[in-house]
Amino acid sequence: MHPKLETLFEEAENRYLKPEELTVLSQYVESLPERLEVYRQIRDREIDIMQTVADRLTAQFPQESKDTLERSIKNALLMLRYCAMAMLLNDEAFVKERLLGWLAQSIQTYKTQPIDSALYKLLNQQLAQSLTAKQINLLKPALVLAQTSLLKLEGASEPKS
Repeated sequence: MHPKLETLFEEAENRYLKPEELTVLSQYVESLPERLEVYRQIRDREIDIMQTVADRLTAQFPQESKDTLERSIKNALLMLRYCAMAMLLNDEAFVKERLLGWLAQSIQTYKTQPIDSALYKLLNQQLAQSLTAKQINLLKPALVLAQTSLLKLEGASEPKS
């Protein structure tokens, strides 16, 4: 659940919600049907979206080993799932706490920044074709956070010139 909502409920244990607290809650509740729809669409189209991305990535990096490409694709698939859940919860911290923590080690070990950078671009293009602009805007904060954070982690592990 969104941290603001959690705090709101905790603070209101012995009192009624204030008007501004009700506004925050109402905004989340009103956006929930659209968030659910986006989540369902991503879930239902995940294979098609990622297969298209994988095919294009393989064509872009024919010299890379199958294992390296598969690792990056699997990581991107997990990133998409975590971002979809963060979007549903309206909680970007979900990405930081649940995805970036454990994935950082893998990212730093394999140093696949050029592949991942291209993969994220292809994924974003495919999502733009699969979702409406409004739906993309719901997903975008978590997706941008995850992608930029993961690419920064990869860049941090490379030696400086």
